[in-house]
Amino acid sequence: MMLSLEKLLFVLLLSLSIVFLSVLLSVVLSQQTYAQTAAKTAVELSQESTETTAEEEEMAMSIRVESEGKTIVFKLNDSSAAESLYEQLPMTIEVENYSNNEKIFYPANKLNVSDTPLANAKEGTLGYYAPWGDVIMFYGDFGSASGLYELGEVVSGGENIISLSGTIEIHKNK
Repeated sequence: MMLSLEKLLFVLLLSLSIVFLSVLLSVVLSQQTYAQTAAKTAVELSQESTETTAEEEEMAMSIRVESEGKTIVFKLNDSSAAESLYEQLPMTIEVENYSNNEKIFYPANKLNVSDTPLANAKEGTLGYYAPWGDVIMFYGDFGSASGLYELGEVVSGGENIISLSGTIEIHKNK
């Protein structure tokens, strides 16, 4: 009887060990799955955060020029002059043709150029000529000049600069 009781206890102990190992294995596998899922989620969130930040950064300081159903978008740089222009928006203003490569307009207030880079203007450059107080949208290459500062560059619709005339509307691009 003892032998069969010992066998019974052995089988019971073996069964309990198998159940214990199964539970332990299940816990380890679920922790691995959880860790992999958490890592994948962290990577996805990081990528989304980076994309959102890049999109927000691009749109944070961009402006939209509208005229006769055409739109031009400029991305502004981080200068105080670009910020000065941005703070004056929205505005409805007259645009003028100047020379053979630029359209200009005069914002209500002069722009602060204290930390603004000098421009080497080319097609698509948004500039500010401090001596006259005008903002310039270049549709052709120009180069540099004393007092010419860079505010930003065209992101889309640059081909529409040349056809601007009369009244234009300028808005913060949100």
